[in-house]
Amino acid sequence: MTSDKRLAFSCGMRDGIPIATGYFAVAFTLGIAARNAGFTPLQALFVSLTNNASAGEYAGFTLISQNAGYLELALMMLVANARYLLMSCALSQKLDSKTSLLHRMIIGYDVTDEIFGICINAPGKLNPFYAYGAFSVAIPGWSIGTYLGVLMGNVLPANVVSALSVGLYGMFIAIIIPPAKKSRLLAGLIILSMLLSLLFSILPFLSKIPSGTAILLLTIAISAAAAVLFPIKEGETQNGA
Repeated sequence: MTSDKRLAFSCGMRDGIPIATGYFAVAFTLGIAARNAGFTPLQALFVSLTNNASAGEYAGFTLISQNAGYLELALMMLVANARYLLMSCALSQKLDSKTSLLHRMIIGYDVTDEIFGICINAPGKLNPFYAYGAFSVAIPGWSIGTYLGVLMGNVLPANVVSALSVGLYGMFIAIIIPPAKKSRLLAGLIILSMLLSLLFSILPFLSKIPSGTAILLLTIAISAAAAVLFPIKEGETQNGA
């Protein structure tokens, strides 16, 4: 490895350590969800090694716990993780045109919100080894956190496991509140999704729909309606700036 690659790798590791720390805490509560869905520690570890996505994994574990079918699960994964396609397109413009297909594919393996954030803000063209350095600490933090979450969920008292299960909901609240404060439209869509989810759970004719199908239908319907009715114009941000 050349000195430039070593430097880029070490810089990626440095910037990835805070991400890994956050991942570990979130993944621990995700492991509780995996345990509740019937996963063993090693199974959950493998899932997190191959799918480093909190919302996607949580949705997957939820659907599995509801005995959802493979098609339902695949569609939900596509919807929940679709934003990574856009992030990958943006990162492809950050790479040097001579970057090989292999490097592009490896980077595409772990494009997450946080990894995307540090890579897109790296000065100049993105050196693939910067991303690899971030991966080297972020991926273990995420997968080991999930493993320990399942492991501890199997030995902790039931009331403690139940309390820890709430932690992931706190993570989602922390994710949606800041952007919702900046955008009335986004806040309205979040409230609408909550109300519709409530209706699907209490109305007799809607409550008969499997929860996995209900989540999938609401996700597609609300996001599609928002895209059609309130498109973001080129050069405009979500808060209208």
